[in-house]
Amino acid sequence: MELDISSIKGYEQEIEKAATSEELYQIKVKYLGKKGLISGLNKQLKDVPNEDKKEFGMKLGELRNGFEALFNSKETEIAKSELDAKLEKEALDITMEGFPLSAGSQHPIMSIYYEIADIFGSMGFEVAVGPEVELDRYNFEMLNIPQEHPARDMQDTFYISDEVVMRTHTSPVQARVMESKEPPIKIIAPGKVYRCDYDITHTPMFHQVEGLLVDKNVTFADLKGTLTTFIQRMFGSGVPVRFRPSFFPFTEPSAEVDMGCTICGSKGCRVCKGTGWIEILGSGMCNDELYRHAGYEPGIYSGFAFGMGIERIAMLKYGIGDLRSFFENNLKFLRQF
Repeated sequence: MELDISSIKGYEQEIEKAATSEELYQIKVKYLGKKGLISGLNKQLKDVPNEDKKEFGMKLGELRNGFEALFNSKETEIAKSELDAKLEKEALDITMEGFPLSAGSQHPIMSIYYEIADIFGSMGFEVAVGPEVELDRYNFEMLNIPQEHPARDMQDTFYISDEVVMRTHTSPVQARVMESKEPPIKIIAPGKVYRCDYDITHTPMFHQVEGLLVDKNVTFADLKGTLTTFIQRMFGSGVPVRFRPSFFPFTEPSAEVDMGCTICGSKGCRVCKGTGWIEILGSGMCNDELYRHAGYEPGIYSGFAFGMGIERIAMLKYGIGDLRSFFENNLKFLRQF
């Protein structure tokens, strides 16, 4: 059987005349598409006698290879021509100024974090850190928080297992330091903590700074002087400070510390609920149970501890009403700082 090649004449001239990639593509469809002229010859293979199939296939392959060689050469030529035309039309002026890039800045929480560390550092406190996934022993037991204490409730604490929790405060760092060294101890323990809360004043993850000073002859007056100095350096020397009796499992006596409302100048407003005072942190003299858990000899040492939320300090410092604003990553909000 003779190969019907009469209908496949002229593709050389068509390829040569093609001026654009679109025109060249239409030629390819005409000859090699699903219903193309060259593709259609494949259908004749079934009608070719077995003794002629080899010759028929060889001629068909030569025809297809010849078309593809011409097509590929022309495709490269047209692509280069079109690229040159595009570059000439869309010339790049390398002397033009680039787009301005905004520099990043420190998150407001971290700014307050470092400011707190600087203030206490100037008073001789060292920074201590510990694990965020903590053992029950350090998070509760060594801090005089027994099994039946409400702080151990599943609604207050993220439990990994019966003996492992996401730390609910940075006090475990204090316990670890006391266990590992003898006094004098003078540290702050800043870091992330986790509790099952979420509203305008609570989030499941937040930051705390807790402090511990243990030495001989430490008194409540030392505690008052240290915290008053911190508050007035953070918020201004004229800010009044007061201590109110309170209760914490690991301190005795304990005190809540209030400062004069910076929003209304202690005159009374919505933020301070008309009292002129805002609670800022908790504190107290270390309970003797802490010394016993740490293995210290009873009656020799005394000390104080305190703790505060960094977000709360930031809210008061910047006048922010919703704690969640710090974690929503709103650039308009963050750029204010």
